[in-house]
Amino acid sequence: MQEFRGPMKATLTRYFPRLDDFIRLMRLDKPIGTLLLLWPTLWSLWLSAEGVPNLGVLAIFVTGVVLMRSAGCVINDYADRRFDGHVKRTCMRPIVTGKIAEKEVLGLFSGLVLMSFILVLLTNPLTIGLSFGALGLAVIYPFMKRHTHLPQVVLGAAFGWSIPMAWAAQTGELTAMTWLLFTANLLWTVAYDTQYAMVDRDDDLRIGIKSTAILFGELDTLINAVLQILALVGLLFVGAKLSLGWFYYLGLVGAAGLFVYQYRLTRTRERDGCFKAFLNNHWVGMTIFAGIFGNYLISG
Repeated sequence: MQEFRGPMKATLTRYFPRLDDFIRLMRLDKPIGTLLLLWPTLWSLWLSAEGVPNLGVLAIFVTGVVLMRSAGCVINDYADRRFDGHVKRTCMRPIVTGKIAEKEVLGLFSGLVLMSFILVLLTNPLTIGLSFGALGLAVIYPFMKRHTHLPQVVLGAAFGWSIPMAWAAQTGELTAMTWLLFTANLLWTVAYDTQYAMVDRDDDLRIGIKSTAILFGELDTLINAVLQILALVGLLFVGAKLSLGWFYYLGLVGAAGLFVYQYRLTRTRERDGCFKAFLNNHWVGMTIFAGIFGNYLISG
């Protein structure tokens, strides 16, 4: 990534002077969202395949994660184009500053979705059917923050929808374990996106944007902790039902330790601490995947 930001990026922007604007629009310069979407996808692929996922399916979903996360960012900025200019963290986004026109944003979103759908066509009918749910969630999420204090729940469903899609692509069916894993991920996502919303809470209150950070109020850190505990409980049930070994549970212990660290970061509700806690969730997802991967590596 550092190399891209150096000579390679300079060369590309010489020939494509607006490339940097489109990179920022798709958040390709900020991979945290891609990683938070990727880890649960990998959980699902490894668990459904008992540690040996189909390489073609793996390639489809890793590529799809990048495309759909980019598409989600693009449509989010389009939906928030009248609000982002009033928020310190988002006031310099390309659509706000006029560097990218609205029709270009919609064209880019359509292109990214089309490429994602072409990938899905390489799977099976169940996965193709589920992909329409993924598109619907990606489109409606940005508008939820205007109508409900629970947009984080919709985001959790959107970010977790790759779990049933990956499971279906790998096995051709959905099971109770699919939805238990989805629910655990949903709880975790609501918690970390609440941390993210805590960063913008003052600005959101001023301009009328709704979030769980506002809904939870002074109970925000406590409710986040409860959500994280429930997510771990769900993952414990997944491990028990699938007869996973000690390495998997070691991963959950590591995730629990990271949740404690996040609580310490957010308990004063300072912006920097809340944002650091949000970013730390990449390590949570990776630690849980390491537990899954290690479990099958040792047992296999």
